[in-house]
Amino acid sequence: MKIDRLITAFAFLLALTVSTAFGQPKPAAAAPQTPTQTTATVPESKIALIYSEAFLDAKTGIARFNTLVTTLNREFQPRQAELQTMQQRITALNDEVSKLQTGVGVVDAKSLQSKMDTLEALKKDYQRKGEDAQAAYNKRKQDIFQPLQDDIGKALEAYAKQRNINVIIDGSAVPLVYAADSIDITRAFINEFNSKNPATASITPQP
Repeated sequence: MKIDRLITAFAFLLALTVSTAFGQPKPAAAAPQTPTQTTATVPESKIALIYSEAFLDAKTGIARFNTLVTTLNREFQPRQAELQTMQQRITALNDEVSKLQTGVGVVDAKSLQSKMDTLEALKKDYQRKGEDAQAAYNKRKQDIFQPLQDDIGKALEAYAKQRNINVIIDGSAVPLVYAADSIDITRAFINEFNSKNPATASITPQP
């Protein structure tokens, strides 16, 4: 099993609608009244675009990501090393059994069977430990990244409210035919978030 570097983009809302409507609603154009019509207002809308996958960039993304990834990989390095050692043992023992089975000369059947039994047990142990490690990795990943995801969500909402933005669309999740560069707030938001949320923020130790 291979425990890879975390490659997970935050799946932000396809469209983040800020709870407060900014500005006064603009009255709808007057229309002839009919028995089935009622008057309505058309709210002012200000839309912005963000690319959440840019948050993960090691050099220009959100700095706390790299800190969390480093912490996560460091915590699971001993398990990864153990699994790598087991894999090497399995490979060596498998080669040894194969040579005995295909080699020339008399082979002690009991010795061969013993090695095959050991190999089978080692494979099962390797699979079990790999599955346990992956489950623990996924849980720990969720535990340490959820607070950052929550912080980013709150910061993004605050950023929108301060600038009278009604809707933010995540271009990393929604296919776009065209969007003007002027509505892309990705770099500005990342810079502001990094300035207010240093990469050295504390991380809850693994229990």
